Amino acid sequence: METGLENRTVIITGSARNIGRETALQFADEGANVVLCTRQSMDRLEEVATEVREIGVEALTVQCDITDESSVADMIGATVKTFGGIDVVVNNAVYRGESEFFDIDHESWQRNIDVNLTGPFNVCKHAIPHMVVGDWGRIVNYSGIAPYLGHGAAKSLVKLGIVGFTRGLAYEFGKNNITANCIGPGLIDVERDEWQRDKPLPPGQPIRRLGTPEEIASLVVYLSSQQAGYITGQCYLANGGHYFLG
Repeated sequence: METGLENRTVIITGSARNIGRETALQFADEGANVVLCTRQSMDRLEEVATEVREIGVEALTVQCDITDESSVADMIGATVKTFGGIDVVVNNAVYRGESEFFDIDHESWQRNIDVNLTGPFNVCKHAIPHMVVGDWGRIVNYSGIAPYLGHGAAKSLVKLGIVGFTRGLAYEFGKNNITANCIGPGLIDVERDEWQRDKPLPPGQPIRRLGTPEEIASLVVYLSSQQAGYITGQCYLANGGHYFLG
């Protein structure tokens, strides 16, 4: 499949490991230049950048706190200075916190909102003007299956909130040939969630295994491709059929 991503510029937040890393490598395989960012773990980010460059494309690494608008503005500025524009944004960085409602303190509640909602807002606010100039763009955000299956208030809030945000972007910027979609991964076999490997799968889940970062990344790449130009405002639950149980 010809994705049309060769020489495109792709920003991937939270790209030092797991799905973010695999997404960067798959975009590189398609010939796209990638901008890798993280709030910390710069050593690991540089390792991903090395892997990307070995494929034969360019990589820019930036330390960026997506909750800080000035930090995001600096990242966008560095991207445009290096590559001349922005074509794809993948808001991969998320805050993973969940607890019972009466156990949530104000700091955790606010951090949840800042990373999962304000962060993508900051990145899109500064990146979309460059997509408008180029009359082409792709935005991929991350939701989840939590609110569809029954989870805590804080987690459900942001997972549904990002769906609304995505649909709003799709509605407003479709006229500029910019699409916006989101993905709701189920149980994925990633480094930070090694505990899941020994946890029984939900009874009745049709696909009897964890998902892989490669499977999620391939969906990101497809939604960013030229073939997906008529797909926008959607949320894809990539979860092995777990949603059936809700």
